[in-house]
Amino acid sequence: MEKVDLVVIGTGPAGHRAAIQAAKLGKSVVAIERRTFVGGNLVNAGSIPSKTLRQAVLYLTGFFERNIYGITYSVKEKITVSDLMFRCEHVIKNETDVLEVQLSRNDVKPLHGEARFEGPHNVAVTLEDGRDEVIEADYVIIATGSRPARSPTVPFNGQTIFDTDGVYMLKELPKRLAIVGAGVIGVEYACIFAALGIDVTLIEQRAEMLDFIDEEIREALSYHMREAGITFRFREEVAEVSDEGDRIVARTRSRKTILADHLLYAGGRQGNTDMLNLEAAGLEADHRGRLKVNEQFQTSAPHIYACGDVVGFPALAASSMEQGRLAARHAFGEGGSFNSHLFPYGIYTIPETSMVGRNEKELSEAGIPYEIGVARYREIARGQIIGDPNGLVKLLVHADERTILGVHVLGTGASELVHIGQTAMALNGTLDFFVDNVFNYPTLAECYKVAALDAYNKLS
Repeated sequence: MEKVDLVVIGTGPAGHRAAIQAAKLGKSVVAIERRTFVGGNLVNAGSIPSKTLRQAVLYLTGFFERNIYGITYSVKEKITVSDLMFRCEHVIKNETDVLEVQLSRNDVKPLHGEARFEGPHNVAVTLEDGRDEVIEADYVIIATGSRPARSPTVPFNGQTIFDTDGVYMLKELPKRLAIVGAGVIGVEYACIFAALGIDVTLIEQRAEMLDFIDEEIREALSYHMREAGITFRFREEVAEVSDEGDRIVARTRSRKTILADHLLYAGGRQGNTDMLNLEAAGLEADHRGRLKVNEQFQTSAPHIYACGDVVGFPALAASSMEQGRLAARHAFGEGGSFNSHLFPYGIYTIPETSMVGRNEKELSEAGIPYEIGVARYREIARGQIIGDPNGLVKLLVHADERTILGVHVLGTGASELVHIGQTAMALNGTLDFFVDNVFNYPTLAECYKVAALDAYNKLS
């Protein structure tokens, strides 16, 4: 039996970062991955392929060039699944190579196979040849990620009725697509397929989509999605789905019938903990396969940590990476804390949206006085140059202290731009920082100065 300092189960964003952090501290680390390559769902069917697919669609359709060259402009007239997958396969291979090199360079030992607990400190791995290898570890980090949740009312066949992992198994692009679930993943795929000219219907039980983002941003995003041809069906629950050969039929509890060529089910995620034999470690997951942890990401067994999707919200790749790093540091007596109030959200819709800090509703409910500053891409030379007149940057500023309380961005580069505001907030920066500093011209970053001046004039 091999004895090591740390076993990490899963090599997605949380597990990969945890393993490398522990290795940097001079610890012996084994990283277990059930697939034949590292990277977990992030590389296989999650953020990397979905964002690459989005980029391929934007490029091949010439989506943002249409504001300049006309609505009929496209780089390629008839886009096929092969065209889209070519870019995805290229990026996935390169990303996998990078991750493997990083583990190797830091002397992290990879093991490929199914992991399970055989005791509080013992983890068994069933290798590809059927042999079991047992490892004893002082600490264990569970970072097994998640998989698409499935509904018993949906007859998945992997071809015309599929979950988000099945998107990359498509043989051809549909003409009509129904998507069940208007969470982040469902909304992102709705935008991607609509940009290809596919008739998309988005079905959601709740009264609105993405209820955690700023209301003004959500309304603007909804408008652009409708303009792209997406039909919303809010307050609708799918009661039955049937495959009738030449079409897919989804019937709601309100007795509406939605017809499509394909149906994508995006109804949440399920933690990958059911095969871990958690009972042997004295642990128990909830009905969604999630583990409860404290602020240091320790489970009820103090030497076992969990991070990433298996601990639930926010279940973002970026936050999972930081959770993994901090879990490894805490295990080996190092400091660090998770600044959950300052991590940014990036939602890769079309247009893209990103945010950090509080929104207007939260500030109003907390009774915090604030002012708003807005800059619109159409006022910024760079917005005109790149063909995106619809974007905006919105600053929420404390009316008395002039500190930045929230940053909300819609449009090209939103997930990049938001970090400027995030940095200012982390350093307790005020409105004056943006007013008094010079930004390169022409850039989208200039929006911060324009938005700050807008807020400054209102406060004055």
